[in-house]
Amino acid sequence: MTTPMATTPTTTAEPPDTAAPGRSPDAARPGSAGEHLVQRRLGTADRAGRFYDDQVLSHLNARMREFVARQEMFFLATADRRGTCDNTFRAGPPGFLRVLDDRTLAYPEYRGNGVLASLGNIEENPHVGILLIDFCRDRIGLHVNGSARLVDDADLRSAHPALPRDEAPGRRAVVWVEVTVEEAYVHCAKHIPHLRKAADETGGDGRAWGTDDTRRKGGDFFGAAAAGKAAPASRRQ
Repeated sequence: MTTPMATTPTTTAEPPDTAAPGRSPDAARPGSAGEHLVQRRLGTADRAGRFYDDQVLSHLNARMREFVARQEMFFLATADRRGTCDNTFRAGPPGFLRVLDDRTLAYPEYRGNGVLASLGNIEENPHVGILLIDFCRDRIGLHVNGSARLVDDADLRSAHPALPRDEAPGRRAVVWVEVTVEEAYVHCAKHIPHLRKAADETGGDGRAWGTDDTRRKGGDFFGAAAAGKAAPASRRQ
């Protein structure tokens, strides 16, 4: 796997919290041609336009950066060059999704099952979608869409010497994913459940970072191995 050399992003003054350019013609609007087509078909184009104008930014403003810096998990959407999609979950200590500047995020890939579906997709197609949801405190979400690339740990640390090292077993960065922000916008609270963290009796957080223990990883929870494979399966993780 060839990883590009990370470069230090240019720090600029935070742009005003204005949305993307105007709504006419459609090419100037955020979003895809497909979503614009469906908006017109279902009569929501004006409502969507107000959302684009009010909420869709091309950078992370100060409140977004603060929000990202305290999150412990996010959902990641990728697709390969053919458009075959994958959605997965990433977690770590608060702030493991690092804010490098108002247009750049980076997160470490920890040791997993070795499939590397998300990283493989990024090698073919850099477009990614990140969804962060705060279930416990603010009960709100943040979408971040952008372009990603793989960066070696040493290269990212060379560009960002202040990047902390996580010494917890199983949380050593195998490689980093650096994301250039293209869109950032709110995910509304109305359908997000309010959850509470459960205390772990061992004093830790109950997670088995980096383990190869089949039972602690969830075992054959859905019975796929026990039932055998009647047809070739997708390899996603």
